[in-house]
Amino acid sequence: MMGPHLVPSRSRCFAGDRSGSSVVEFALLLPLMMTMYFGSIQITDAISADRQVTLVASTLAEITSQYGQVATSDVNNILTAAASVMAPFSVTSANATVTLSFVCVDGTGKATILWSQSLYGTQRSGTVTTLVPSGLLTPSTSVIWGEATYSYKPTIGWGLVGTVPMYDQLFTRPRQSTSIPLNGGQGCS
Repeated sequence: MMGPHLVPSRSRCFAGDRSGSSVVEFALLLPLMMTMYFGSIQITDAISADRQVTLVASTLAEITSQYGQVATSDVNNILTAAASVMAPFSVTSANATVTLSFVCVDGTGKATILWSQSLYGTQRSGTVTTLVPSGLLTPSTSVIWGEATYSYKPTIGWGLVGTVPMYDQLFTRPRQSTSIPLNGGQGCS
């Protein structure tokens, strides 16, 4: 039978034993370390996807700016080429849109869509004066507008974060002419 004087001495012995403390500490820190590791991978992947969205919008506008006029087949090729810039991220109708629009700015500074084509999205139409940066609303000019969206879904932890919508746009001026008509149609006047 244990006497009352043996309990404190065994407690001191147990409290002084450090042989298993490293294992316990590791077991406590492992979930935190794994969360940080996989979280940093997902953040890096999301930043990469966002950068690719920017490159798609830029590619749309930059390629189109080199044309003097375009046909529907040219625009389809530009949209497809720009969408391929998203690699290694897949572009489908469920997670991305790529839109190319040509905007005419009249003598009063009013911006109107001349033509617009889209891959997996909706074509733009009508007056877009409020959507074009004011510095580009020079009277009697034109602007090429490239837009890209992507719904990024993290591989790990998407239940916590959900799908992250990404969007970017780029405006540029035509390089070869003042207007880029579609299918031989009328350009900006």
